[in-house]
Amino acid sequence: MLELINVDLLIQVVQAVIIVASAFSLLKILNRLLTRIIEATNEDRKRVINNVKRFLQIVIYSVALVLVLWIFKVDVTGLLAGLGIGALVIGFALKDIIENWVSGLLIFTGKTYKIGDVIQVGTLKGVVTGISLRTTVLKTYDRNEIIMPNSLLLKEKIINLTGGGKEMVSSVVFSIDYIFNVEKAKTIIEAMICGHPNVVVDKKRKREIRFIVRCKEWATELEVLFWINAPENEEFIKSRISELVKKKLAEEKILPPIPAVMRKDFMEKHD
Repeated sequence: MLELINVDLLIQVVQAVIIVASAFSLLKILNRLLTRIIEATNEDRKRVINNVKRFLQIVIYSVALVLVLWIFKVDVTGLLAGLGIGALVIGFALKDIIENWVSGLLIFTGKTYKIGDVIQVGTLKGVVTGISLRTTVLKTYDRNEIIMPNSLLLKEKIINLTGGGKEMVSSVVFSIDYIFNVEKAKTIIEAMICGHPNVVVDKKRKREIRFIVRCKEWATELEVLFWINAPENEEFIKSRISELVKKKLAEEKILPPIPAVMRKDFMEKHD
């Protein structure tokens, strides 16, 4: 009888050792894999991966402990029930935090955007300067930092204006009176925009200046689209371009919509 007990105990010990060894081996493999990923990524994503690593360690150790107790015929029903209730209570208490963590993992794995991208969420537009499990940090053109919960970001439509690169399309609208030559205005606008140091013009990469012309009742609206290489400074670039173009158009006597009472006098003077 004693020998039988000893044999059963020995089998249980061997099984427990196998489970513990398997848990350590699995953790070792995961650590190596995650370490390789960490070495090839940025600081913000390193923090995300480290959090994932700690979470996986807790899960694997917990499963191994329950299996070892079950092997030694310890009733784990109460323990599992207690853990289940505890997890439910903690889940309700930390609902928002967990939701943000899950959203952060989805953003990380889905590669929706990365640090340096310019994104637009609703009416808010800014450069991504930080990504963590819970939040994403945006810096707006006026240098304000906006910290947004990841769960909120996933519920909104996200427009990645740079598409993962360092260049983006921008646009400025100019309005001139309908009596002026549109082609001449387009030539002036294009020349001024091409001269800006942050504007990219490269036909091989389809980085060209394009116009959208809208004919209004008393005006012609020219929307010009162009590529810039400093997305974080988009508003300042647009402001400078608008200033230079309007000044040049005025020098060439191409003016914004003229009030009807003044149009006749203007045309008589410039016939």
